Amino acid sequence: MRVPAGSPGGDDAEDGVGPGGSIGGSNGLNGGAPNGELDRYHVAILAELQREARLSNAELAARIGLSPAPTWRRVRWLEEQGFITGYRAEIDRRRLGLGVLAFVRVDADRNNGAATKELEEAIRQLPEVIACHYISGAGTFELEVMATDLDAFSRFSIDTLLNLPNVKDIHTSFSLGEVKAGGALPLGHLKPKG
Repeated sequence: MRVPAGSPGGDDAEDGVGPGGSIGGSNGLNGGAPNGELDRYHVAILAELQREARLSNAELAARIGLSPAPTWRRVRWLEEQGFITGYRAEIDRRRLGLGVLAFVRVDADRNNGAATKELEEAIRQLPEVIACHYISGAGTFELEVMATDLDAFSRFSIDTLLNLPNVKDIHTSFSLGEVKAGGALPLGHLKPKG
């Protein structure tokens, strides 16, 4: 039987706190997980917040089947442990006039640590680059770049990308349509405790 929140043994009972305040069960009083393992509530919180990050704590608690206090503690623990790294609004790029999404492979001229770090830092400073990955190959980066139109992208490529430090060449492909974007991380591989 579930004890009402605020009564002796209430919310804390859901966190595995036994009589006299001893900690047991799958989770401690602070919402954490033993040995860094996630329980089913942690996984449910991650799934729900990926779907809708603006949920109130009460709404989130109702969706995962836990009362608000232990839900809040679990969310805080997930943030503190780095599972949740931030909250963002998803914005429709076309409504902002960003009609071009390009995938740009940047081949580096030199493939050593100092040259790579210099190029990485230069790429981080470019707001037009919304994502960048260092991929397998000879000093190759894969960039996602947004621009208002093809002319703007062309100017950005010639004036900026080709002038980045240690860039040998660039190769571009354009998105003709988004099939899936801003997707949530898959959580099916997690084997939650409890």
